Amino acid sequence: MDELKVSVVIPCRNEKDYIIACIQSVLHNNYKSEKIEVIVCDGMSDDGTFELLKNHAEKYPQLIILKNEKRTTPYALNLGIKNSTGDVVIILGAHAEMHGNYLNTCVDILNKKPDVWCCGGVLKNEAKDETGEVISLAMTSPFGVGSAHFRTGAKEGYVDTVAFGAYRKEVFSLIGFFDDELTRNQDDEFNYRLTKAGKKIWLATDTSVKYFVRGNWKKLWSQYFQYGYWKVFVNRKHKMVTTIRQLIPFFFVLFLIAGIVSSCFSFVLLEIFMSVLFIYIISAIAFAARLSKSVIAISKIVYAFFILHMSYGFGYLKGVIDFFLLQKKSAGAHQTLSR
Repeated sequence: MDELKVSVVIPCRNEKDYIIACIQSVLHNNYKSEKIEVIVCDGMSDDGTFELLKNHAEKYPQLIILKNEKRTTPYALNLGIKNSTGDVVIILGAHAEMHGNYLNTCVDILNKKPDVWCCGGVLKNEAKDETGEVISLAMTSPFGVGSAHFRTGAKEGYVDTVAFGAYRKEVFSLIGFFDDELTRNQDDEFNYRLTKAGKKIWLATDTSVKYFVRGNWKKLWSQYFQYGYWKVFVNRKHKMVTTIRQLIPFFFVLFLIAGIVSSCFSFVLLEIFMSVLFIYIISAIAFAARLSKSVIAISKIVYAFFILHMSYGFGYLKGVIDFFLLQKKSAGAHQTLSR
């Protein structure tokens, strides 16, 4: 196997509790250390993260620290990529830790499969508290996240997207960089352009990235609201719906709104509305019961399902209003650093 040089780009802001473990998971991978480059793009951290990074860089020559003055994730990714020297570029979140075989596995796939220009492993959610554990379980269920195989690990092979992908460096010359107008979904949008250009994406189920879930219902709502919101911007940009699964939470929210309103005027419509809602709840309980035997845990997982679907659906609805009806531009809309 050719030992390609690998550059790992990590957007980061105020992540002093996670960033060192994240970097160490890369540096301690089962790969030649001289073939590894880690580029952390710090979004003007003010919690001591930047000082921590500078101290760590003094011990490890493979670690490069760049300042991301614009603070957004796509700008950080592009900044790191443009300053990278690797044959393969991997994007990684500051809340994540690579499995020890991640680099070897991804490079091996890229070497053996010339049609594959991006590959990645399974995203394994980790939690530090009870709420985080419930959210982690919900995000591994097909009922919670649909056919996102990189989350469920249900399929090895060609897929439409992966998390924390390993890319051939040439792809950025072929299709450009990450869209700096996007706060969320920038990797999904990039992977859509990649497959549209005729290149393939591969999911390997024998390697993984551990991602530490933020155990907070409000943050979960905000995260998935942004996923739905920015997906609409991507659709407008490409003038098409990129995946069918993104529409399901949107239609669910429309159904709830229409059902509540119409039920006020018709008992028949009320019965239909309640019947469909009952089917949803029973299905949620059934899928939750596959993940836990605790009645309390099952009820919380069902709640997590509801949050995932409602937040994404309402985000998508807000995106339709903003980007299609009001024809807003992306600048200033829900802008945060999201990794």
